Amino acid sequence: MPQEQAEVVLDFETEIVEVEEKIAHLQKISKEEDLDIEKEIKRLKTKLSRLIASAYQNLTPWQKTQIARHPNRPHTLDFIGALIEDFVPLSGDRRFSDDASMVAGIGQFKGVSVAVIGQEKGHDLQTRMKHNFGMARPEGYRKAQRLMDLATRLNLPILSFVDTAGAYPGIDAEERGQAEAIASSIEKCFQVKVPVIATIIGEGGSGGAIAIATANRVLMLSNAIYSVISPEGCASILWRSVDKVKEATEALKLTAQDLKKYKVIDDIIEEPVGGAHRHHEQIYQLVGDTIAKHLSELLEMTPNELKKQRTEKFMEMTRNLKPVSSTQKKK
Repeated sequence: MPQEQAEVVLDFETEIVEVEEKIAHLQKISKEEDLDIEKEIKRLKTKLSRLIASAYQNLTPWQKTQIARHPNRPHTLDFIGALIEDFVPLSGDRRFSDDASMVAGIGQFKGVSVAVIGQEKGHDLQTRMKHNFGMARPEGYRKAQRLMDLATRLNLPILSFVDTAGAYPGIDAEERGQAEAIASSIEKCFQVKVPVIATIIGEGGSGGAIAIATANRVLMLSNAIYSVISPEGCASILWRSVDKVKEATEALKLTAQDLKKYKVIDDIIEEPVGGAHRHHEQIYQLVGDTIAKHLSELLEMTPNELKKQRTEKFMEMTRNLKPVSSTQKKK
């Protein structure tokens, strides 16, 4: 669990947060002054449940984007702490340095030895700076490849947790071969002959995400997002204005529900009402159970079958692509 929770109020959650604060205040008064105000607290809790259910009933793509980016949302290290026993982190790419934005290591998942890879954003200013907000440099993707090789040698299933706005776009990263590192990481995903399960837990941004999400099974939390570019980037390119970010979010079809329909992902993990940022323990249980279900199915396949299935899965996506007509382009 994060040690420092950021105070963030999403624009559609203002009334919800106000009621939460009232409940917390009354509970504090009740303990300190020994007052019997349980009826009022109960009434507010009922109101809170109703407000949350109403707000989360029909979320727009932009609202889901806000939830996916919520700083209190569980991140990769949180999932590792909750789901992976005896986790041993592995550092460095054996070429340049260690990239803290890419977490890698081995451990036990429900009694099965696994290799784990994932981007870590951090929860407060100190950890965000340490992990570079989850944006990996080339050495991060080369570390991921090193772990994939290790997993292949030891016959370990690979679990990846995707949570990044994208690969780091800095000059130093480009000078060290960012594009090549991402492409090589995708290629490595296709080569391994062990089960690969990717779970998009927050943001899945561009090649920085697919570099560790080219998997036999791609799972996605219901309020996560996965797209070729950020909504802000899309708006600035197509409309030359970040004011069009909501329109861009709609056009990108980046929600789990859209991506399941287009067969880009394989399964949606439904978050409790109110989002993963409010229900950490529940989401750990849901994610763990879903990964376990898919892993048990993949463990029945031979190494060659795993590699073939993964390749055909992504080749099928390209076959389903439809060219954009001139009329659609004008629109």
